[in-house]
Amino acid sequence: MTPRQLTILSKIRNEPYLIGKKLGFSKLTLLHNEWIKEMVFGREDKTLQAHRGSYKTTCVSISLFLIIILFPNLRVKFFRKTDAGVKEIIRQVSMMLKTSFAKLLVWEIWGVDLKLIRDSATEIHTNLTDDPRGVSQLSASGFKASKTGQHFDIIFTDDIVTIEDRTSKAERETTINSYYELQNIINPTGRIFNSGTPWHKDDAFTVMPKPIKYDCYQTGLMTEWDIQEKRETLPPSLFAANYELRHIASEDVIFDNPVLHGDPVKIQQSNFCQIDAAYGGEDYTAFTICKKTEGKYFVYGKLWHKHVDSCLDNIFWEKKKFNAGMIYVEENGDKGYLKKEIIRRGEKACSYWEDMNKYLKIVTYLKSEWRNVVFVEGTDQEYIDQILEFNENAEHDDAPDSLASIIRRLWNRKNEEDRISHFGF
Repeated sequence: MTPRQLTILSKIRNEPYLIGKKLGFSKLTLLHNEWIKEMVFGREDKTLQAHRGSYKTTCVSISLFLIIILFPNLRVKFFRKTDAGVKEIIRQVSMMLKTSFAKLLVWEIWGVDLKLIRDSATEIHTNLTDDPRGVSQLSASGFKASKTGQHFDIIFTDDIVTIEDRTSKAERETTINSYYELQNIINPTGRIFNSGTPWHKDDAFTVMPKPIKYDCYQTGLMTEWDIQEKRETLPPSLFAANYELRHIASEDVIFDNPVLHGDPVKIQQSNFCQIDAAYGGEDYTAFTICKKTEGKYFVYGKLWHKHVDSCLDNIFWEKKKFNAGMIYVEENGDKGYLKKEIIRRGEKACSYWEDMNKYLKIVTYLKSEWRNVVFVEGTDQEYIDQILEFNENAEHDDAPDSLASIIRRLWNRKNEEDRISHFGF
């Protein structure tokens, strides 16, 4: 290989987004450079979630173009939700390969004139390989199509989770089962790259590798005005899914637009914290530290899908980390068991009897103070999401119940010393 070829390949390896710019995609940034590098040169299964308009699908099409040229012996499969969506991307890749830039690039790397042997709405194959398997370098189909008979070195899924998955449990299950089928067609040394936006807390992203997320506040691709315009023109649930990459309930939502990224220092030496305990079943154990200062409720929340006994070591560690005070627990369901267990293990606890309707408590206290709630860094995203998804018919309410209970304790008191005295600590 000549020094010039090595220079070209090194440039592509380190700055592949420049190829995209040469092909006319002028808005690509160094962020997209990292995405394309992972798509083209990565070795492991990955999942990328990015907001609408972030050019993630553009990066996929550029990556398919580069893989065809750089690794002609690899066989790639591309899936989108529908056949129509597939054709759009394959047509884009085909048009890139027909440019004079592509022909020059191939000549510099391989010393041959680039020709497309197969060029249809669902397949692309070039003269860069004489692989005897008969499978096109790139083939594509809608995600519900049959997945038997062929095997691939790389599989790309892009937007296989859509609004249909948000509104239909049957659709979510179909997408999940189809995703499992990919294991039957990926080669043992192959990899799967997924990209898209989430639509439902139980959608197919739950069975993919944990996603790397880039919401509208991170990428720098949307101005504050752009974000506000989308917020005003979309229903809250769709804005959250498409631009914040989070799930909230549909239009009966009670809580939206949380204030995030508070300074954890603000909850240091809080006088008490709260546990909403799970004793099995589908419930979660929620733990909340909250301190009212400067007119704001600074909140640190953790959530575990476990029996409370399995969470106590973690809770005590979190409590110690922030030097939080008394642990505050409800005694309705366990007749004082949790309080006794906490005390037995060397921590201070106070129990109370809950006689207020849970929904009324959450709406009365948490909703009333929502504009003043600030979630500090380190709070579990699932804890926040459970609050954002809360409504009268919510399946889970452990996090909002825990936070509402502790806000009620802090309700309209002059300072924490007054509150401690009032509650007899």
